[in-house]
Amino acid sequence: MSATRTMRLGAFLYATGHHIAAWRHPSAQADSGFDIDHYIRVAQSCERAGFDLLFLEDGSGVREADLNIASHSARAAHFEPVSLLAALAVQTSRIGLVGTVSTSYHEPYHVARTIASLDHLSGGRAGWNLVTSQSDLEAQNFGLTGQRLHADRYARAEEFVEVVQALWDSYDDDAIVEDCENARYYDEARLRRISHKGAHFSVRGPLNVIRTPQGHPVIVQAGASESGLTLASRSADVVFAAAQTLEEGQRYYRDLKRRVREAGRRPEDLLVMPGIFAVAGTSRAEAEERFEQLQELIDPEVGVRLLFQHLGVAVPANLALDEPLPANLLQTNGNRSRQQLLLDLAARERLTVRELYRKVAGARGHWQVVGTAQDIADQMQERFEHEAADGFNIMPPTLPGGLDDFIERVLPELQRRGLWRPQQGSTLRESLGLPRPARKSVSAA
Repeated sequence: MSATRTMRLGAFLYATGHHIAAWRHPSAQADSGFDIDHYIRVAQSCERAGFDLLFLEDGSGVREADLNIASHSARAAHFEPVSLLAALAVQTSRIGLVGTVSTSYHEPYHVARTIASLDHLSGGRAGWNLVTSQSDLEAQNFGLTGQRLHADRYARAEEFVEVVQALWDSYDDDAIVEDCENARYYDEARLRRISHKGAHFSVRGPLNVIRTPQGHPVIVQAGASESGLTLASRSADVVFAAAQTLEEGQRYYRDLKRRVREAGRRPEDLLVMPGIFAVAGTSRAEAEERFEQLQELIDPEVGVRLLFQHLGVAVPANLALDEPLPANLLQTNGNRSRQQLLLDLAARERLTVRELYRKVAGARGHWQVVGTAQDIADQMQERFEHEAADGFNIMPPTLPGGLDDFIERVLPELQRRGLWRPQQGSTLRESLGLPRPARKSVSAA
């Protein structure tokens, strides 16, 4: 391992924690999804610990695939992420702030303006997690009967991010001259509209936000389908990946870095940061006991619905929980990579439906490690040093307890091994070791 290469770490926050039953845990604050003080405490704790970024996902609708079980989960209602991050920006000073916005249910100008504003408000710490959405319930909130086809969503996303990046480049860095004597606020030659006309969008521009401290806010993406990999290789700065095994992680990492190179970019300019659901204990027995306490809190109906939500298909009639998944599941129009990951997991470990939903209840298909700080650090080190990761998105099982355990136990072990150093940059790009994009030329107005 290079002496200068160290892990990047993000904290992926759900209000009460990532486990589907975390809100029922005795240490949980069930109403924390709408408690700003809770998020401030967690954000400041992450910043003190030295995390590079906070990561907030989102969906434009009730999370559960079936409204009949929404009342069984604390994830049914929560803050809109970019609004929340704007509030956290003034309560923190160094940590990156990444929020999710869908390209399927927004317009490029709105997203460019909102994320650029967050970058200014935070002093250069903003990131946009680009998603195409996957739920029919979301589509029904925007005048559609169901989700657009997978290929159509990604075609829209490709053009969407092109427009957003062009809008972020509306101004030269030195366009604002503030020449009071000659009544010139900006230099007209350094501001250009983009005049974009494409298959999905017609956007004149320019953006009414000056170029941001980072040039472009950091773009994060999580797709692992062929379309998702193509989009990430061209546009993303960070990819939030899901891999169950070292070998899966290595295949994904090497394939994506190859695609980045073929897209004319440097491989080191895109970071692969898999999710890790880590339960840390002073002993393996203690960690396993803590995890099992959460597992016992899973409502079976919630577990089944959560599983089939991630598979992207309806729950079959007369489903047998203690039998394998039905063999005739249809390909999803939602998250195809997540469906395949779960199908592969079920086949590899010969899991029943009940065993599979218990696997999904915490990490939702992401990597899951239960053990001591040394156990967790060993596995993170293996993936970091063997071309499977540039860093990790930490998914605490509960908040704040599961996060505190990781901070107090695992971070010191990673630092002792020279694998990680606390966040150091003044902007998110600097902390992640990513270059500041040069402004692309566009046609003059």
